[in-house]
Amino acid sequence: MTAFTGHIATDIAEIQPCAWDTCLPGEAECHGYFKACDEAAARSGVGLRCGAVFVEDSEGTAAVAPLFRLDYRLDTPLQGRLRQAADAVFGRFPGLVTLKVICVGSPYAERCHLGFAPRLDAAGRAEAARALLGSLERQAAAEGAHLVAFKDLAPAEDALTAPMLGHAGFAALGSLPVATLDLPFPDEAAYLASLSASTRKDIRRKLAKAKAVRIEHRSDISGLEEVIGDLYESTRRQSGLDYGDLEVLPPGYFPAVARALGERAVFALYWIGEDLAAFNLLLVEPGRVIDKFLGMRYPLAREHNLYAVSWMANVRFCIARSIPLLQSGQTAYASKLRFGSRLVPSVIRFRHRSAPLQWLLGRISPLLSFARFDPDLAALAKTKPEKAA
Repeated sequence: MTAFTGHIATDIAEIQPCAWDTCLPGEAECHGYFKACDEAAARSGVGLRCGAVFVEDSEGTAAVAPLFRLDYRLDTPLQGRLRQAADAVFGRFPGLVTLKVICVGSPYAERCHLGFAPRLDAAGRAEAARALLGSLERQAAAEGAHLVAFKDLAPAEDALTAPMLGHAGFAALGSLPVATLDLPFPDEAAYLASLSASTRKDIRRKLAKAKAVRIEHRSDISGLEEVIGDLYESTRRQSGLDYGDLEVLPPGYFPAVARALGERAVFALYWIGEDLAAFNLLLVEPGRVIDKFLGMRYPLAREHNLYAVSWMANVRFCIARSIPLLQSGQTAYASKLRFGSRLVPSVIRFRHRSAPLQWLLGRISPLLSFARFDPDLAALAKTKPEKAA
């Protein structure tokens, strides 16, 4: 049997880009993307300490994944008044609710990019995953981390790792699902026809009132770096949700990603006269567009219905390029479902190095699911989905 050896890299640059991208083919969130994110965080001193975990065998790199460290507050999923109460407890007893975590995944991605060399069969992938887990456990012990975790495992990755992680005593915590829109439509009219009559009417009304909006697509954002960063921060503060360090982008993120990805990073810019009123960062793959981040200038964006305008611009962008999937992330679920999206589940798997504390965390994890406290998901759980006309 091939011998697999796991390693922890303090810098993703320690792994050859071609080896990484072979394990995760076709991803816009590629080696260059994560390297750009990590370097932006290191330059600014803002952001989580990142790296990577990888596995080698006699033929080279067999498995890869990004990695980061986090001081995780158990009350992170809580929002609104519950979070305010938890903040008061944290202020007096920070050690009571904070755990040191070494986590597979990235704070800059909505799923766990766990990739394997295509030459591996199912048994080889399972063996490489065990070597990867072994290296994580040794690293956690060396650093004194309380938890080892896998952040935002999508269904495919979770199906691969769940038997191994379950056998190793990992528990599950519900993460936020990822909104995804299927676009098997020949044109915009066919997409609109798939929605309910009331939603079609609402979208058309909003587009009719947005004739002053000029839309531009570009990959080079020279001269706009600061305003784009400000628009993102403005929108993040407006959201009313707070997931701590997991939602903070390092200064310089947007220009760093633009330089690293070139034409795979497309900025959709929404101008009102000479004012940049909104932007979308789109990461473009052959079969998917990731609507990565949205930033808006308030109240101008509301006055011109820029959320609906940007949504339809992204739908047109995909249809014009025959791209069948628009992934729009882990926020604003009510609007995205109304516009035809489906929710792809996501899970966090974790294990405390102390067996008694792992038993306790495993029992309370259903109560701390991220989806449980997201206001959109909580409201949607109480209502019936709107039927298409």
